Amino acid sequence: MNSEATPGRERLIEQFKADGLTVMFGNPGTVEQGFLDAVDAAADFQYVLALQETVAAGIADGYARATGGAALLQLHSGVGLGNGIGMLYQSLRGHTPLVVVAGDAGVRYDAMDAQMASDLVAMAKPVTKYATRVTDPRSVLRTIRRAVKIALTPPRGPVFVALPMDVLDELNSEPVLPATVPLTDVAPSPASVGRAAELLASAERPVVLVGDGVSLSGAQAELAAVAELLGADVYEVDSSEVNIAASHPLRRGQTGHMFGPHSKELVGGADGVLIVGTYVFPEVFPELESPFRPGAKVVHIDLNAYEIAKNHPVDLGLAADPRQALRALAVVLEQRLTPARRAAAAARIDVRTRERVRAAGQASPDDDTPMGVFLRTLAERTRGDLIVFDEALTTSPLVTRHLPPERPGDYHLTRGGSLGVGFPGAVGAKLARPDRLVVGFAGDGGSMYTYQALWTAVRHGIDAKFVVCNNRKYRLLDDNIAQYWRERDIAEHPFPGSFDLSRPEIDFAGLARALGADGTRVEKPDEAAAAVDRMLAHPGPFLVDVQI
Repeated sequence: MNSEATPGRERLIEQFKADGLTVMFGNPGTVEQGFLDAVDAAADFQYVLALQETVAAGIADGYARATGGAALLQLHSGVGLGNGIGMLYQSLRGHTPLVVVAGDAGVRYDAMDAQMASDLVAMAKPVTKYATRVTDPRSVLRTIRRAVKIALTPPRGPVFVALPMDVLDELNSEPVLPATVPLTDVAPSPASVGRAAELLASAERPVVLVGDGVSLSGAQAELAAVAELLGADVYEVDSSEVNIAASHPLRRGQTGHMFGPHSKELVGGADGVLIVGTYVFPEVFPELESPFRPGAKVVHIDLNAYEIAKNHPVDLGLAADPRQALRALAVVLEQRLTPARRAAAAARIDVRTRERVRAAGQASPDDDTPMGVFLRTLAERTRGDLIVFDEALTTSPLVTRHLPPERPGDYHLTRGGSLGVGFPGAVGAKLARPDRLVVGFAGDGGSMYTYQALWTAVRHGIDAKFVVCNNRKYRLLDDNIAQYWRERDIAEHPFPGSFDLSRPEIDFAGLARALGADGTRVEKPDEAAAAVDRMLAHPGPFLVDVQI
C-alpha cells in the first residue's frame, strides 16, 4: 500500500482496518487523545464508547465470541488497564482473541516517574498471551501484526500493545499489510490415530471430556460421531460454547468448575477416556491426585500442547486439530470396533435416550415460579431462535432447561470466574449479530459489576435484551460455603452477611431507565408472560428484573 509517510496514529488505524478490526471498544483518556482524534476522523471505523473499562472489555469479549474473530479494545494507560484486568482474565481463560491497546504519555517521559506512570507491560502480562510496548516509530504496524497473529493462533487469547503518544505522533512509512495467521488444521499421523483407536476401542465404560477447542475447530459433528461409535458419555469441562447439542442423548452436562471431587465422581469409573479441546480439570478446588481410575486408558487431543498431560498423565497425547483428529479417529473406529463393541455402544446410547425421554416428562419445581414461567414463555414466543449470553450462574440450569444450547453460536456461557460478563457480553454479541435476538442473563450481583453496559447499548442503538435473575444475594457463595461446612463438619448456621444483597433493595428497572433503556419487574408468575411480550416488542434495549 501507499508508503508515503503519515502520522503513526493515522497509519495504525489503516493497519487495524487491514486486519478486519473496524470496531474499537474503549474508554478515552488524555494520553490517547491524539489517537482518538484520528479515530473520530477515520472513515469506515467505529468507536464504541463504554463508561468504564471493565464494560468495554466485556463488550469486546462478547463481540469476538459472536463473530468468531478478533476484537479491538482500547484502554486508558495504567488506570484503565487496571480496571480492565479482571475482565481480561475472563478472556484469557476463555481464549478470546482480543487485541488490547493502551497509551502512555510518551517514551521521552520515561525517566520522570510522572502522574499515571506505570509499567503497562508488567501489568498486562498475567492476563494476556503476549504483552509488549512499541518504542520505535518504525515498528508500530509490525508489532500490531505480530499481536494479531498471536491472538488468533490457537490457543487463542488476548494480547496487549502499549502505544506511547510520541511514538504515534511520529511520521510512519511502514507498509500496511494484513497479519498472517498460520493455519492450524493439523491432522495426526495414521499411526497416532490407530494407537488412539486401539486404546479406546475396548473400553466398556468410555467417557469423553470436551471443551471449547471443539467449538473453535468446528468439530461438533465429528465429536458426536466418535461419541456414538464408543457409546461414551460426554461431559463438558472448560466449556462455554456449544460443543455438543444439548439434546444429544450422550451429553451429560458440565463437570463443574468448583470442586474436584465432583469431577472425580463423574469420570472415576471410566476405563477409557477421550479428552478433546480442553484442559483437565479447571476447578477452583481440584483433585491433586489423578481422578481417573488405575488402568484407565486416556487419550488427549488438543491444538494446545501445553494442556496435554499438564496435570495428570495420559497414555497418548495428540497435538492436532480436533476436527481433523476426530474425523480420522471415527474412520478407524468404524473399521476396528467388533460387533460386540458396537452392540454394547448402541445399548448405552439406548439407555441414555430412554433416560432423556423420562426426564423430559418430569416437571421441575421451578417451572411455575416467575423465572420458570418467564423462560417457558420466552421459549414459546421465540421457538428457541435467539442467542443467549448466560451469566445466570445458579439460575443457569433453569435457563438451559427452557433454552437448551443446540446450535453453535446460539449460546455463550460465562467463564473465568469473575463476575460482570453477562450484560456487556450480550451487547457485544448483538452488535456482532444485529439480525438475531440476543438476551443476556445475569444474577443481581453480577449485573451490578457492569450495569453501565445498558448505556452503551442505548448510545449505539444496540437492541440487546437483559434479564436480571434476582435472588437478592450472591447465591453461588451460599452454595459453596454450604459445601465447605459439610467437608469440614461445621454445623450449618446463617450465611455471612456479606453474601446478602437485599438491603437496600435495588430498583433494576428504574436503573435501566436512568441509563436510557427501559425495563419492568416480575414479582409473580402471572406477570411473566406480559413481561416477555413487552421485552420482545420494545424497539431498543430492555431489561426485565425477575424475582426469584
